[in-house]
Amino acid sequence: MLDLTYTAPQPKVIHGAKGDWELVIGLEVHAQVASNAKLFSGASTRFGSEPNSNVAFVDAAMPGMLPVINEFCVAQAVRTGLGLKAAINLRSAFDRKNYFYPDLPQGYQISQLYHPIVGEGEIIVDMAPGIARRVRVERIHLEQDAGKSIHDMDPAMSFVDLNRTGVALMEIVSRPDIRGPEEAAAYVVKLRQILRYLGTCDGNMQNGNLRADVNVSVCKPGDYERFQETGDFGHLGTRCEIKNMNSMRFIQAAIDYEARRQIAILEDGGSIVQETRLYDPDKGETRSMRSKEEAHDYRYFPDPDLLPLEIEQEWVDDIAASMPELPDEKKARFVREMGLSEYDAGVLTAEVENADYFEAVASGRDGKMAANWVINELFGRLNKEGLSVATSPVSAAQLGGVIDLIADGAISGKIAKDLFEILWTEGGDPAQIVDQRGMKQVTDLGAIEAAVDQIIADNPAQVEKAKANPKLAGWFVGQVLKATGGKANPAAVNALVAQKLGL
Repeated sequence: MLDLTYTAPQPKVIHGAKGDWELVIGLEVHAQVASNAKLFSGASTRFGSEPNSNVAFVDAAMPGMLPVINEFCVAQAVRTGLGLKAAINLRSAFDRKNYFYPDLPQGYQISQLYHPIVGEGEIIVDMAPGIARRVRVERIHLEQDAGKSIHDMDPAMSFVDLNRTGVALMEIVSRPDIRGPEEAAAYVVKLRQILRYLGTCDGNMQNGNLRADVNVSVCKPGDYERFQETGDFGHLGTRCEIKNMNSMRFIQAAIDYEARRQIAILEDGGSIVQETRLYDPDKGETRSMRSKEEAHDYRYFPDPDLLPLEIEQEWVDDIAASMPELPDEKKARFVREMGLSEYDAGVLTAEVENADYFEAVASGRDGKMAANWVINELFGRLNKEGLSVATSPVSAAQLGGVIDLIADGAISGKIAKDLFEILWTEGGDPAQIVDQRGMKQVTDLGAIEAAVDQIIADNPAQVEKAKANPKLAGWFVGQVLKATGGKANPAAVNALVAQKLGL
């Protein structure tokens, strides 16, 4: 494992007009389960389908239709729990959460309030190289998603698309352990990374497949520590929930605005109303959506159509045995086995596709050289072109071939960059391109020596300057490389120039 220093939560202190305040943040992240079918029906979950085309009778709440649990969705929740080092509850149950909205045909949502499938876990949040924080996860429960109401297609009517209705969600609820906007965003980044490595959620925030409800309150310095000692939430202040955040930047901006809004109210002698709010990114502010409901407002009760969910430990163990290497483990291995810096290992493991690409390039090769080419040349070009590893014109096998040619001494680093450009624009086999285009490095010492002798003979004044100042010998190296079309072995050129000039 990496040598990490775990620090206690460091609160962001906001200086109000009448004193200092600290933030307390908890997140409820809704992650759409990566599954081809919904939680209680066989309807498709494909994004972008025609409105109301992915709807089974049970999703539409047709009379007499009963929900049937999707075993794969349950397995995905268990896998997620294991990835967060959480307790798996062998017995869980579904409840009805009653509320009425046009995109909820049943008039209730099937969720898990009293007996969630996953209990307490943790997420290690990376704050800086070598510095990480533990954020406790309180629970993960399975529930149905609602549909989508559309209000901007007609001036007089609203429309409803039920394609998302019944799609499986994992609601991942954190403890109020997060103490600042940056830490909140880092928490979501790390959670998304873990889910993508596990394959339990694709993490696509733009499509709404991963979204966060952010609970924000403010307290005076010392109150959070008193909460930790007593467990009394009264020390943390009244919280407000900001719904459906799907951008790291907006999460940070919304938290900062909401905290300052609450501080201004409190310092003016007012009190915070517990409510649900929305963030308006155009105005950079939160606004009231509705008063915050409590559990009793939803009239929860056990769903009579679904028996308690009982799973066997052996099944959980089988899922555990198939778990992939998670990002922290992979990052530690890259540092330990390949000698990479923690920063480089972090860049390479940020996305599972990037890590897989790098491993394919580094297999059987020098890890540091592979990391340098993947991070600097490949990622740099991908970012410039607005592409991803999945759409890279240069495959891992092609980039590995370039590194092999460098290691074998067939090409220099400069020629390798020219070769990379050819692969990017034209494709092909690296070794064949080098042979066919005469790009091989000149390693014949006799030919290189002749070029060095010619440059020295043609530039006697420069020779005297170089003898007086050895740093100027680099000029001769550059001239020889230029004269040989960049094909001369740089190490050989450097050695011969130093020898001929008596340096």
